Amino acid sequence: MAMTMHVDVVSAEESLFSGLAEFVVVPAEQGDIGIYPRHAPLMAALRPGSVRIQPPGQPEEILIYVSGGLLEIQPHTVSVLSDTAIRSHDLDEAQALAAKKQAEDLMSDRKAAMDYARAQVELAQAIAQLQAIQRLRKRTRG
Repeated sequence: MAMTMHVDVVSAEESLFSGLAEFVVVPAEQGDIGIYPRHAPLMAALRPGSVRIQPPGQPEEILIYVSGGLLEIQPHTVSVLSDTAIRSHDLDEAQALAAKKQAEDLMSDRKAAMDYARAQVELAQAIAQLQAIQRLRKRTRG
């Protein structure tokens, strides 16, 4: 039997995953972090992207989009805390494309630095959602 760790993915609204995993990949601000059981303790800020969870004995990963947040790793526990988290199959591609277009329009209209910064965040979140949708599509096709 493979070694496992307990993983929790929680948003402000709900718990999206709580269970065992053999491996987890989390989108940290400094780059993706691959986590196996007995990983050294670590805390990191998250960027928008997909959390990939490999449950024991299952062929497919679970994909969850997070808008950012915090990661805490302990040797046998991984906690992902995000303001917004959505299961990949629940993401709306049309909505993500519209948000991306709106953010790009705001960025091109550089009226205020604050609006530009907000638009950059919204653009990063929309792109991360679209990447999660594409990853899910590739997995279901192949």
